[in-house]
Amino acid sequence: MSARYVVGIDLGTTNVAVAYAPLGDEHAQVVALPIPQLVAPGEVAERATLPSFLYLSGPELAPEAAVLPWGAPGHVVGELARARGSEVPARLVSSAKSWLSHGGVDRTAALLPVGSPGTSAATSESDDVPRVSPVQASSYYLAHVRHVWDHLHASDGALLADQEILLTVPASFDAVARELTVRAATEAGLPHVTLLEEPQAAFYAWLSKRGEAWRKELVIGDVVLVCDVGGGTTDFSLIAAVERNGSLELERVAVGDHILLGGDNMDLALAYRCKQRLEAEGHSLDSWQMTALTYACRGAKELLLAGTGVESAPVTILGRGSKLIGGSVSTEVSRAEVEELLVDGFFPMVEADARPEKPRRAALRTLGLPYAADAGVTRHLASFVGSHRPATAVLFNGGVMKAKLLQRRVTETLDNWSASPEDDLKLLGGTDLDLAVAEGAAYYGLVRKGRGVRIRGGTARAYYLGIESTEPAVPGVSPPLRALCVAPFGMEEGSELSIDTPDLGLVIGEPVEFRFLTSSTRRDDAAGTMIEDARDLQELAPVEATLEGDAVGALVPISLRARLDEVGTLSLSCVELQGGRAHQLAYNLRERD
Repeated sequence: MSARYVVGIDLGTTNVAVAYAPLGDEHAQVVALPIPQLVAPGEVAERATLPSFLYLSGPELAPEAAVLPWGAPGHVVGELARARGSEVPARLVSSAKSWLSHGGVDRTAALLPVGSPGTSAATSESDDVPRVSPVQASSYYLAHVRHVWDHLHASDGALLADQEILLTVPASFDAVARELTVRAATEAGLPHVTLLEEPQAAFYAWLSKRGEAWRKELVIGDVVLVCDVGGGTTDFSLIAAVERNGSLELERVAVGDHILLGGDNMDLALAYRCKQRLEAEGHSLDSWQMTALTYACRGAKELLLAGTGVESAPVTILGRGSKLIGGSVSTEVSRAEVEELLVDGFFPMVEADARPEKPRRAALRTLGLPYAADAGVTRHLASFVGSHRPATAVLFNGGVMKAKLLQRRVTETLDNWSASPEDDLKLLGGTDLDLAVAEGAAYYGLVRKGRGVRIRGGTARAYYLGIESTEPAVPGVSPPLRALCVAPFGMEEGSELSIDTPDLGLVIGEPVEFRFLTSSTRRDDAAGTMIEDARDLQELAPVEATLEGDAVGALVPISLRARLDEVGTLSLSCVELQGGRAHQLAYNLRERD
């Protein structure tokens, strides 16, 4: 069936949001989709977003208490999952999206949940807790969205799988994480999706709100910093206003690393402060109560940062055992405390040459995500801006940045870095920071139909193929590795490049390893550029393959073809110069041990 709607889905680390627009009405506006979900046992209600939490139900939750209008899935996602997880953390899966980006583990293996805030990642409260993979958890969230949509459109038959779906991912996601996101969508019954980078989606949301007025707010030479700090991650991107063929256009010029640092870290910081106070009063908290304390601190944080004038917020957790109310303990968090811990601790005023600290780590660590070692968001921002160009405007996104206090701290910091203090930093506002990515993704779907302004950008990184030099064997010395650029920075989706490099040979007939490397700073390398020293590049997960051939271990001359498809995945073909046989490379999604 032909699509009747364009649908944007923000598969966030802590929340999922959905927005849509009909394709048949040229004047239709993008609107957010309220998401029905379980909010209490047996109670379904609509919420603006779906919390990205999965609760693997046990005997303590009756099956009839987890029934949705479309059936009983056997697990719980959303608001009830988050609430139940604070009580039984061993059954709570969170941060599945962050695990999708973690190249150090097998992201298709059933490894979640591995722990919870305040508990060891290597322990759980029950040995019979089922486990799921990051891909499977992500598919559960998307399947819930599909059921919601199909339930609401039962009368007109406009199933979600038949619509044009834009699914957002961090700009820093590597090719494997992108492929796994597509796989999660397929497992959820959505086999056809187009990926869009989240910072671009946030900017598209701003464009949709401003209409043609954006051309009066930005001028040629402006550089917009998209500062996205969410519940679990921090991402930075730069979008420039450029002149092309006499008109003003937009171009994505830089993206930062995927930094595991956000609102969850802030909640934990407040929880540790409250724990110290409670312990000083003679209370002893176990790991279960520490988890509950962290969730309670999140509510206090949001209240005190909302700018309502409230000076303090109570924090209460229940005791263990039958006397829950009698065993409850309480404390409170003050606004001054929040400013000290969160504003100064996570957004310190730093100089432009500040860089994140990299402390030496212990050799043995528990299994877990590669969280940022430095909690200073502004130090990460200084590193990003210092590697690219100063911003003249800023667009905030993410739940954390809803706090005006934090917005002011970031803008003050950027102003201090400006070489021309008399030039005021432009603040681009007017979007809902919880829904902007989903709304921007839906708007981008309209842009693809010719109904808006498109941001040029292509790939956020340059990609390289490791080339091993032929050298005489030397004990203890590996052959030097060079890097061949196969996808330059900014390569557009749907484009294809041919790379003819002299003396390039392919080993066929035996197992081999293709080494992929990437860079977010080398913007001038063209396809076919050979870098003699690849040590400054970041290496990605390798591709393992055995390519068919007539002779085992033969080395055949080849040329290369690189193609970037519509979901942002790079594919390579090695074409034999004699005979024209093409060997297609596919990413091995199951990581090596």
